[in-house]
Amino acid sequence: MLNPTQIEETYKTFMGNLPECAHDGVIPVDLHFLQELGLLSHFQDEDSNEDDLTQYFHVIESPEKVTLFNEQFLVWIIPRMEHSMPSTYVMIALNHPEKANLEIVFTTSGVYNTPRYVLKILQHFLLDVLETEETLILFEKNQ
Repeated sequence: MLNPTQIEETYKTFMGNLPECAHDGVIPVDLHFLQELGLLSHFQDEDSNEDDLTQYFHVIESPEKVTLFNEQFLVWIIPRMEHSMPSTYVMIALNHPEKANLEIVFTTSGVYNTPRYVLKILQHFLLDVLETEETLILFEKNQ
């Protein structure tokens, strides 16, 4: 697992080369996006899931961002002001021992820029990345 200094260096590398590192670009979260992924019904649920991955992270807070990390993921939550409107950027990377890989970057603003929305969307993407990694591993084993 990367140490906090390496995590900060990785963050700076990703931010300095975001268009090249974020292969799918920055995903804006809006009503259409939430409906397409079926996430709107999840926001109605008040129960917290015991298997919620977001409960198993180390946290580093700084004035610029919040960094979450564990053996599998590096996550940066970056609050910003864009056009006088608060927004939040979230960067999710796989935490490989040799090198972290940026997988997903999304942004929330307006009514979707609340901790509850950000964390539910983050949870969705973490599970999605894990499922994709499992599929890739199975595919590689079968070849």
